[in-house]
Amino acid sequence: MLVDTLGLVLVAVVHAADIPDREGARWVLKKAWAAWPRLRQIWADGGYAGSLVRWVQQHAGGSLEIVRRRGKSKGFHVLPYRWIVARTFAWLGKYRRLSKDYEFLPETSETMIYAAMIRLMVRRLARLHERSSPG
Repeated sequence: MLVDTLGLVLVAVVHAADIPDREGARWVLKKAWAAWPRLRQIWADGGYAGSLVRWVQQHAGGSLEIVRRRGKSKGFHVLPYRWIVARTFAWLGKYRRLSKDYEFLPETSETMIYAAMIRLMVRRLARLHERSSPG
């Protein structure tokens, strides 16, 4: 999943569990570049380090920055940008159809992710409208 800095879903790709995360990330990024060809800066966790960083530079001219822990700190620490995707997964986990793997087709799961995110964004816009309207 690729999200913006607010945690709103830009691209979601659902694939089989036997596909490594780095390969799945390539699918996500190809889909993202088709929609947003100017996308240049991407942050990811350490699981995406290595060949994917070079692949992003070669195919998009952009940069994939790996957000790492500072020093040898133990325990939970909020790291810049890494918590954003985790928060998005938490939001999506509140939707019943996304709480478990109910779908037969991966495309249906992707559609449910987009539908849940649309609902979340519309509710936020409605709250903003309520606050700003006179009365």
